[in-house]
Amino acid sequence: MSYLVVGISHRSADINVLERVALDADAATKLALAVKHTPAVAESAVLATCNRTEVYATVDRFHAGMDEVTAILSDITGVPLLDLAEHLYVHFEEGAVAHLFQVAVGLDSMVVGESQILGQVKESLRIGQDLETIETDLNALFQQALRVGKRARTETGIDSAGRSVVSAGLEAVGGFAGRRTLIVGAGSMASLAAQTLLNGGASSVTIANRNYDRAVALAERVGGTAIQLAAVPDALAEADLVVSCTGARGVVLTEEMIRNATDGRPYGVLDVALPRDVAPEAARIPGVTLVTLADLAGTAGGSEDDIEEVRRIVGEETGSFEATRRAASVAPTVVALRAMASELVDSELARLDRKLPGLDETQRNEVARTIRRVVDKVLHNPTVRVKELAADPGGPTYADALRALFALDPATVDAVTAAKTPEETSKTSADSKVEGGRA
Repeated sequence: MSYLVVGISHRSADINVLERVALDADAATKLALAVKHTPAVAESAVLATCNRTEVYATVDRFHAGMDEVTAILSDITGVPLLDLAEHLYVHFEEGAVAHLFQVAVGLDSMVVGESQILGQVKESLRIGQDLETIETDLNALFQQALRVGKRARTETGIDSAGRSVVSAGLEAVGGFAGRRTLIVGAGSMASLAAQTLLNGGASSVTIANRNYDRAVALAERVGGTAIQLAAVPDALAEADLVVSCTGARGVVLTEEMIRNATDGRPYGVLDVALPRDVAPEAARIPGVTLVTLADLAGTAGGSEDDIEEVRRIVGEETGSFEATRRAASVAPTVVALRAMASELVDSELARLDRKLPGLDETQRNEVARTIRRVVDKVLHNPTVRVKELAADPGGPTYADALRALFALDPATVDAVTAAKTPEETSKTSADSKVEGGRA
């Protein structure tokens, strides 16, 4: 099976397109399940954030897998395939591995180096495990991506500034120290906004949400005040900074609502929702500074030296991961070859018993040891060498040659691949949950 990524992000499309393909939790689940149950796909995962929608899959055929994934993505988002195709990017095999690693370390984020993406990758893995759309291959890829993300943040200062989409946006609207703030929404982005505002010296934080209980829970957790969604117009008038981050499909804050609340005074509006929560026309209101996700693309977090070092780490980790995969791909061939040799030895020893029934136990054991030593010595160099060569990009072709030279039955090799050794089974079980426990 090969890795495939089909996605769309702030790097390939503007916000008008991104909000058309934005997925809520239910739609992301539906997408992962639909992709998993297509003929060319074995495993699937969906990474949906405020600036990207990506499908990760393991496929047995590139073109068939890509066609199936893009068709399902078009169907679930409701965006015609022709409109979608010009904005999609596709990564395959090593390119897919490198892309997920780049995402996990924050190189592909709107705010380069932001750490929130690592939690989002972890959550995608957890959901895929719960849905059982992620199995051995994608589990290995996502687990390694989490490790690479942690390594980048440990060994470099890529996120030393602690910047996120929210913090960058708050800086862009003119800061927030001493300001009365209103947050519309109560999800993970709202939680991040509340913590950032309170830690940064906002004079007050009020949280409004369609589900009032969730607003209360967040307010109690961060030390803010909760209100009903219906009270937003009055709360807007009492605030001088609003952060909107709901999962609504339409406009939440209209131009009229903001105009009535601001009355020409300086007012900051940060819209980090996808689709957008705030009517774009609000930017024309005197005194209002409106910042959206589109304004934040390309914001840098770490220094150029940090970014360059993280790129090096991604390249190193990608090469290492691929070398390990190639080595694993030849292991079934080696096992099958040794199994065939063992069967031949057993067959010849049985024939020897029939030909020379008078051999005593000591003589028979010595003959058996001699035959097995000869076979082991004959096979030693080819099997060791093919494992060494497997680390090279063309490694799997050497396994193909070994299968052809020794006339190994492909079904036998496949059977070895399907039946994990006890060590492999133990490792898979140990890695089967998201690192660090369930998110």
